[in-house]
Amino acid sequence: MKHFLSLFLIASSVLAFAQSDEEAVKQVVTSAYIDGIQNRGSVDDIRKGFHPSFNMLRLMENQIKPLGIEEWIANIEKAKKDNPTPPAKTEGKFINVDVTGNNAVVKLELYRENKKVFTDYLVLYKFAEGWKIVSKTFFRHS
Repeated sequence: MKHFLSLFLIASSVLAFAQSDEEAVKQVVTSAYIDGIQNRGSVDDIRKGFHPSFNMLRLMENQIKPLGIEEWIANIEKAKKDNPTPPAKTEGKFINVDVTGNNAVVKLELYRENKKVFTDYLVLYKFAEGWKIVSKTFFRHS
């Protein structure tokens, strides 16, 4: 019975740790990516959640075209100046969050006006200061 109780406590601790990492990953994705990037939120929040070496890997004309976070932020800032009226609010739906050690992969669907517009795959690493988004691929729905 003592061994069973010990195993149960260890398993519970591991599960609680995994859940807290999963929640932390969701928080970073929500704050930096959904609220920050997609809904033109705080640039500070974007920078907190994205690693400086982040790249979005875009498939264009059968070639991979990377886009770094600072270039992406500059594009968002330009869009805000050119069109101060924000687009329809983007809602995110987490399809899967897979955490293994200091690595996480998130499958996320983005919706505008109840229409699915993107399926994103985000990769994160856990650094000393917390989880950071390091790369992204996506599919744009028509």
